[in-house]
Amino acid sequence: MPHLSQAALALLICTVAPLTPNDTTMLASAFSARSSLAARRATGAATAASSRHPAIRGVSSLKSTTEETDTEKPAPPSVVPNPEAYSKLKMDEVVSLCKRRGIIFPSSEIYNGFAGFFDYGPLGAELKKNVKDAWWRNFVTRREDVVGLDSSIIHNPTTWQSSGHLDGFSDPMVDCKETKLRYRADQLFCAPINLAEDGKNVGYVCVHEANDEDMVKSAKKMAKKILKENDLKGQKIEPFAFKDLTEVTEDEMAQIPSPGSGQPTLTMPRDFNLMFQTNVGAMSDQSSVAYLRPETAQGIFINFKNVMGASRAKIPFGIAQIGKAFRNEITPRNFIFRSREFEQMEVEYFIPPGGEEVWKPEHEKWLKQSKDFLLSVGLRDDLMGWDVHEGDSLAHYALACTDVTFRFPFGEQELMGIAARGNYDLTQHSEGSGKNLEYFDEQTKEKYIPHVIEPSLGVDRLVLALICSAYAEDEVGGEKRTFLKFDPSIAPVKAAILPLVKNKEPLVKAARELFEKVQMRYNVQWDASGAIGRRYRRADEVGIPYCITVDFDTIEKDNAVTIRDRDTTEQVRIPVDEVMSYLSEKIDGF
Repeated sequence: MPHLSQAALALLICTVAPLTPNDTTMLASAFSARSSLAARRATGAATAASSRHPAIRGVSSLKSTTEETDTEKPAPPSVVPNPEAYSKLKMDEVVSLCKRRGIIFPSSEIYNGFAGFFDYGPLGAELKKNVKDAWWRNFVTRREDVVGLDSSIIHNPTTWQSSGHLDGFSDPMVDCKETKLRYRADQLFCAPINLAEDGKNVGYVCVHEANDEDMVKSAKKMAKKILKENDLKGQKIEPFAFKDLTEVTEDEMAQIPSPGSGQPTLTMPRDFNLMFQTNVGAMSDQSSVAYLRPETAQGIFINFKNVMGASRAKIPFGIAQIGKAFRNEITPRNFIFRSREFEQMEVEYFIPPGGEEVWKPEHEKWLKQSKDFLLSVGLRDDLMGWDVHEGDSLAHYALACTDVTFRFPFGEQELMGIAARGNYDLTQHSEGSGKNLEYFDEQTKEKYIPHVIEPSLGVDRLVLALICSAYAEDEVGGEKRTFLKFDPSIAPVKAAILPLVKNKEPLVKAARELFEKVQMRYNVQWDASGAIGRRYRRADEVGIPYCITVDFDTIEKDNAVTIRDRDTTEQVRIPVDEVMSYLSEKIDGF
């Protein structure tokens, strides 16, 4: 078998998977190495490693003695985005991607799962942590008027009596009398089937909440079946006028088919309390009953006095908390959007009492700051919207509430709420506990119970929105690519370190030294298997923003590496000593 040069070996390895035109940059050093080795064989000379290259001391046989020749850098491959990719994305594809790449798994899967609960895998745990860290830095660390708190999951049960959760924290529920299945009444939508010719009603359709297109599609399928049963096949019908089951009368409910049985077997809506009950202590009677918190906000309110005294804070100021909450959802659905165990990030921002001239400017500030944060971590602006609560949709104690919405594959839904809650919560806890929760304003010499602005954001909903926002398809050099376009600041893995080949100890050693250096600050990935093009694709699919390739030129010529950008596929040559500063600027912004 003929002797293969370093360049030939590199080329042979890279034929395993097709490369884009830009990927061939990685092979330039291999051709240089071939020339260098030829020169050394001719002269038999060995040169000492330069002090500028500590990673290659003792391997002078690999140091090039020939003059560096200029090579023309190939043009980057054309990247053609697919703007229609998200509009065609289905939720099943998102769930499959999350499981396949270790982002999110169904909980207890070996026991056939447990509805409403999910486990975050290796990449998901990193993504979730990065999201929480970014939120905390933005709303706590970088502000002088907000402090942090971490309250317990189980509070004194009287907390929930005072807050109103024991009596009023419920969702409307309907039961199917035949299948015994339960549904949230406000997540089932019905519509009459009226003939277009004369408006005659021939029945009802009932579908699950989804985006408009999917709801109409399901309704048409059901209506077609009902028309056929009534010997009206082919008859045209009026457009569907959907309303949820909380708005129907008893006469209408008697005609609405259950999703479970296909027959009108649903009960009228009734309230279902969402709190998880548990027992504390050795006894299991009424005296030991407690509840897992359904929200993190009450832990802030009952600690208002403690935090005020310990932090010497002056109003306006806020208390922030990230923590788990639990709700016994009737029908958890849409993946991690609505689950029974979830995490919240909330700020309770306390302000003086007063009319619109006091609370409205503060509320508007938090609307802007909240939207700015969501954009900063990578949410697509074109997928976000606003939903202003008015009338009956506004809580009885709230002065105002505006939601930031997001267009998920299953429809537009609430992502984050920013509410002006008045002084309802502190007043309730003051009365329920008998403790004075008033604040003394040293400037005005007045005592009052502060009002509060509450920006509340679900960690899991934000993670799902970020995954959806990051989903992208394009063509690179004519080859289709599907990848996650995470913002570098929240990407689970910041960079992949790739030695060009894995069987040359000096090259691998230099790559490992760089890997361990970058690892001191960022979560990075080591990947030495397969063709360089294939490794790029693996990194792209999980959203790694930068691939750093260590090649023969690194150890023989310039002590530099090639850094490839995920989104543009463009490559730059950076000295090893400047890699950290380059990543810091790209990831952290400084």
